[in-house]
Amino acid sequence: MVRPKKNRIVAFNPDISYFKPRGIPMTELDEVQLTVDEREAIRLADFLGMPYEEAGQKMGVSRATFGRIVQQARKIIADALINGKAINVEGGNYTLVSEKRIFQCQKCSHKWEEPCGTGRPECCPSCKHEYFQRIADEPPSGE
Repeated sequence: MVRPKKNRIVAFNPDISYFKPRGIPMTELDEVQLTVDEREAIRLADFLGMPYEEAGQKMGVSRATFGRIVQQARKIIADALINGKAINVEGGNYTLVSEKRIFQCQKCSHKWEEPCGTGRPECCPSCKHEYFQRIADEPPSGE
């Protein structure tokens, strides 16, 4: 019996999920499937240049598992580039999380973001007031 795959932590999910070669109608294209967690592994390893150990921790998997995810994703992307196939990004075993926490000052209503894992801020960066609260994940306005 095969062990079920553990959900991988994904912190980036852009609205774009499909890529195709220019000038070839969709009806004439073969398609490859890249999972959301494979795209996240490529983002961490190749785009951000993160070491496998650290990237694996961010995704909630071991370094070895992360390496296998990256290897599979690169093979899929290479197939699409070499053979002129479309890439459909969907599916996989993942949990989407936010890398940022958003706070709002109770005195001046200033909103700001803090990365996860940095602990609670000491005060509002705008007015230095120490009473603030974490709010729902909505981006600060005007920033």
